[in-house]
Amino acid sequence: MTQAQPRQTVFVVEDDPDVNRLIRTNLQTAGYIAEPFSNMLSALAKARIRPPSPFLLDIMVPGEDGLEFCQRLRSMPEFSKTPIIFVTAKGSEDDRILGFECGGDDYITKPFSPRELVARVKAALRRQGEAPAILRFGDLEIDTAAMLLRVRGAEKTLTTVEFRILEMLARSPGRIFSRERILRTLGSDSLESSPRAVDAFISKIRAKIEDDPRYPTYLLTVRGAGYRFVGR
Repeated sequence: MTQAQPRQTVFVVEDDPDVNRLIRTNLQTAGYIAEPFSNMLSALAKARIRPPSPFLLDIMVPGEDGLEFCQRLRSMPEFSKTPIIFVTAKGSEDDRILGFECGGDDYITKPFSPRELVARVKAALRRQGEAPAILRFGDLEIDTAAMLLRVRGAEKTLTTVEFRILEMLARSPGRIFSRERILRTLGSDSLESSPRAVDAFISKIRAKIEDDPRYPTYLLTVRGAGYRFVGR
């Protein structure tokens, strides 16, 4: 079996000691360092000191709802790209959709296969490693790891939400994203729960990347559908 790199640390946020032990035992056998937490706050405090490779989150943990915690992590630049995998007994279709909409990368329901859980962790880390850190389009350079935007070599300041919108669109050139899709992907709380708030953020992004924001060439409006990014 191919072993994971020893520096890849998984934070296991699970208040059931037996489930926590089962997950950690199988991750450690696969070559990961697995650190246990019984609540979200202790996991976040440790993550600020040493960020994990992925988070494994139960939704129903004392102290904070797992979905809210996921949204909270996604709003923080240092964890906006960290894989988040839910491991929970809440297995309805609506629960799974909520898990993905709040920023989760994967969703595993209890009871689960330990081998499948390890495979899901490996897949999430593989996807993370395959995503290019720097995107280049014409005069634009988008450094996703450092959350930096350069236009003709000059750094431009974007808010976290502005950067995440730009990255989302730039990673799928030509694809149309509706306002609602952008809200769902980023978490509605960060955009004041209003699809029209997306328009304001798009305008701010255009002011920083376009030669003439009135006639955009990168971020285009698709009337009645949403927005798409055009690389050039």
